[in-house]
Amino acid sequence: MSQKMLLPNGFKKIGWFFLVPSAVLGFIRMISDLEQRLSLETKVFALYNGEFLSSEKQFGVIHTDITNTLVGTVFILGALMIGFSKEKKEDEFIAKLRLSSLLWAVWVNYILLLLAFIFIYGTGFLSIMIYNMFTVMIIFIGRFNFILFKYKMSTPNEK
Repeated sequence: MSQKMLLPNGFKKIGWFFLVPSAVLGFIRMISDLEQRLSLETKVFALYNGEFLSSEKQFGVIHTDITNTLVGTVFILGALMIGFSKEKKEDEFIAKLRLSSLLWAVWVNYILLLLAFIFIYGTGFLSIMIYNMFTVMIIFIGRFNFILFKYKMSTPNEK
């Protein structure tokens, strides 16, 4: 992976600052009735809006709850900053580890998605597809940082 495509190392901390609160808020909204109490309703421009049992609307202003949009956007931005920021010491090993972790994450993600296609039906499948937007980056960040941590623990401190 070309280092030209990576963000400076400082973006990693900003990414964690974005990712953690958005993940917590997204998880809380997913498992509780907080969605009803915590909503940010406003008018937004929509390319397409096709709500259940209502007419479709294209290229217009709609009134809707944008909380999930904000949480998802902040989560994705945070994950991208974490996953694609340079390490303090970026070398060939780190670049190879980053690439292999990304490949591993894509494989695992699509195996899980294939299993979901085979075994999950109905509205549960729709939920799986929504979560699937985030799983590649979650798996990638987890795998990359886990392998990097193991590597740093196995090598003596270099000064």
